[in-house]
Amino acid sequence: MPRPRRRLVSTCIGSVTAGLLATGAALAAPEENRAEDSGIAMGAYLDYGPNGVARIRQLSRWLGGKDIRVGHTYLPGDQWAGIEGRVSFLEDWARWRRADDDRMFVLNVPMQARNEERVSDQQVGRLIRAGAQGLYDEHFRRLAERLVSLGVPDTVIVLGWEMNGVTYTHRCRPDPANWKVYWRRIVDVMRTVPGQKFKFDFAPNRGTDAIGWTKCYPGDDHVDIIGMDSYDQDPGQTFDDQISQPYGLQKHVDFARAHRKAISYPEWGLFRRGDNPEYVRRMLGWIEQNKPLYHTITDYCPHGVWQCKQNPQSSKVFRSAMTPAVPGPVTPTPVVPTPVVPTPVVPTPVVPTPVVPTPQVPTPQVPTPEVPTPQVPTPAVPTPQVPTPEVPTPAVPTPQVPTPQVPTPQVPTPAVPTPQVPTPLPEPSTAEPSPVVPSPEVPTPVDPSPGPLEPEPEPSPEVPEPGTPSPEVPKPSPAAPSPVGPAPVTPGPAVPKPEPTPTRPLPQPQPQQPPLNSMQWCVPINFGEWLSKLVGKQSVCVKIDLGEGSGFWPF
Repeated sequence: MPRPRRRLVSTCIGSVTAGLLATGAALAAPEENRAEDSGIAMGAYLDYGPNGVARIRQLSRWLGGKDIRVGHTYLPGDQWAGIEGRVSFLEDWARWRRADDDRMFVLNVPMQARNEERVSDQQVGRLIRAGAQGLYDEHFRRLAERLVSLGVPDTVIVLGWEMNGVTYTHRCRPDPANWKVYWRRIVDVMRTVPGQKFKFDFAPNRGTDAIGWTKCYPGDDHVDIIGMDSYDQDPGQTFDDQISQPYGLQKHVDFARAHRKAISYPEWGLFRRGDNPEYVRRMLGWIEQNKPLYHTITDYCPHGVWQCKQNPQSSKVFRSAMTPAVPGPVTPTPVVPTPVVPTPVVPTPVVPTPVVPTPQVPTPQVPTPEVPTPQVPTPAVPTPQVPTPEVPTPAVPTPQVPTPQVPTPQVPTPAVPTPQVPTPLPEPSTAEPSPVVPSPEVPTPVDPSPGPLEPEPEPSPEVPEPGTPSPEVPKPSPAAPSPVGPAPVTPGPAVPKPEPTPTRPLPQPQPQQPPLNSMQWCVPINFGEWLSKLVGKQSVCVKIDLGEGSGFWPF
């Protein structure tokens, strides 16, 4: 590759001429036609100092408004002061970089002073070992501090470029192992500076050159980008040879992919074969295919296509490929009005639809029968009146002769039982009181002389046979004889034995007995709610006499 010294001299000689040409070329395309960037940052090396910064805008105009996102320059390697960044043109590049966040500043940094003085391999070996031992650390710390102070802490640093060749003092072949140690030491020192965001680009020459460049690779921890400088020269007669040769373009892409690193092309352009448009076309296609992080063409003679006028065909290809497509003026297509032929309107006859009256079928009014709600009278349950049995006094008591006990038929009383009604006792005799026999039921006294129609009841197993005197019935007392003795009733187990009732006077006999077997029914009359409020509740009572003289006596 041409050395930086020759690049600087040739650049100075042609700067005025190139500036005049660029001024005329800048008028070729207005900046407002700038198109969207394809995503690959593109730049060119135009000059190391302020002229290079100024030419970026001119190159953009020549390319029809192409956005030149990469500014590329080199630090001089003749003295350590230059490697430390103590050059004024860094301020111009830093100002350009800070003007747009989308821009990228690429800076090639030598690893040794006297970098282009053709130092022998033996001496290069000694310099490499001194660097690996840290002898030059301070120079690179000062460079890092300088870049951070200028506001470009994210500079891409192409450190020790083309190390696999024979041109520069920072070449790798004299001592590859210590060269890698030296590289790592520089990276570590620069990364210790506060605020830095540097990216380190490992960029050998295409091909084997003096040593296979993979033997100089310092390791993934100290490399951010794997680049390659590639010019149209040997090895390789064709572009396909440049792709497939050992350590060629394909090896570069594969190696970077294996190490998961971005690729770049910091330097590329024409060289040994003069104006070669096919090479430019193929190289631009390769770049578009493999999507590097950035690429910069070296644009001075014999490599360039804009400032070097000896490569017109290559220049034409480059400009055509890099100029954004600008749509031409749109010629409006004349609109020929289509004649409108009126379509005659044929009236459609309106046929009236006959209205068929719908017969009105009267709906018969079915009267809803009023079903009166039956008034269910609440039956009044009469309280049965239990007559007090009258014990008649016999006219002529027959002492000594026991009266045969005739079983009294048990007449069932109404459903409402009378609880524990004591039987009135006759006047007690002075000789012997009559025992009180408890009975849960009140027997109805009947005439001792049964009628001819009285049915003979079934004798109770607890009642003695008629005609048989009961030894347990006391003889009637003359003072209180009882013509009819009550039938002995066996008390239930649940009825407690009552205490003897104190002697009470007997009720006086009534002249007439109440009629037997009489019944009275009362039915309430419902006059409606409003009438009942006026006349009160009324009822109709019917009394039926079932006594012996009534003719209804059934027994």
